[in-house]
Amino acid sequence: MHAELELPFRLDPQLTEVMRLRVQSLQQRGQRRQEGERLLRPNEAVYRLDFSKQSLQFSHWTVRLAQTGRLTVTATSQLWTPDLTHLMTRQLLEPAGVFWKVQGGAQDASVHCYEADAQEFGERIAELAKVRKVMYFLFAFEEGCIPESVDCSITFKVDS
Repeated sequence: MHAELELPFRLDPQLTEVMRLRVQSLQQRGQRRQEGERLLRPNEAVYRLDFSKQSLQFSHWTVRLAQTGRLTVTATSQLWTPDLTHLMTRQLLEPAGVFWKVQGGAQDASVHCYEADAQEFGERIAELAKVRKVMYFLFAFEEGCIPESVDCSITFKVDS
């Protein structure tokens, strides 16, 4: 018997601000990023997922976009300690989850995604949950998508 556990992605405002300050600091000093460093872009924010249980099996994504646009969710690996190190490009996991909503009638009102990538991405998150209590994600808001219009969670099956 499996119970379901839905975990919402939550904005991490402090970490997002720290990463924005890093970009601002480099710009003010006229310095370049470290080789391989991944700087936060203006349309991105850091979100987190807190795991209350460790033994999970991916079930499905729930992504709601209140308006047309594109949301790209990229996970960071367990090696990134945001309070101590800069985020490096090699610490970003593939594939990313890409979700979008297109302009159109009622039948087009649903959120679309690349199914195979979303499935693999969810399974990788479930694997990392076995050794992690928290994971960090970069949410990129594009093509009219804004943070206030997004509701995103992931559901897992839990052995009961």
